[in-house]
Amino acid sequence: MPGRARRAVRKTAATNWSLAWHQDRTIAVAERREVEGFGPWSIKNGMQHVAPPIDILAGIVTLRAHLDAVPATNAPLLVAPGSHRRGRIAESEVPRVVAECGSVACLAGRGDVWLYATPILHASEAASQPRRRRVLQVDFAAVGLPGGLRWLGV
Repeated sequence: MPGRARRAVRKTAATNWSLAWHQDRTIAVAERREVEGFGPWSIKNGMQHVAPPIDILAGIVTLRAHLDAVPATNAPLLVAPGSHRRGRIAESEVPRVVAECGSVACLAGRGDVWLYATPILHASEAASQPRRRRVLQVDFAAVGLPGGLRWLGV
């Protein structure tokens, strides 16, 4: 399946951050190639990233494999159900969309797997009782990219 990118998500008592409501908007590619509709470009962890058209993002799913339990006290992923069906959401519209869709905390036991549409609005609060929270996150896309762009995969 084309377009696999892996990343580890870790939270510990020493790295206990919150993350505001947002959509994942960029993909990792093998190299920069100027293609209409793709941009802006950025470098994250030494890798080329680009914001693709929303139809590309809509074709990606994210899998999260939980190596540790994530109870309500340890900053579970929060999602706004159905928000992925609204396309690219302007930052100024995020609070309204979250209010309309509501939010759900994605609690997980050790070994649980979550699968969700990549463009869904999501967030994470700081843990009220921080513990180790390791998650393996893998994004899958079933389509190739245009104009000579290639997924940066594993």
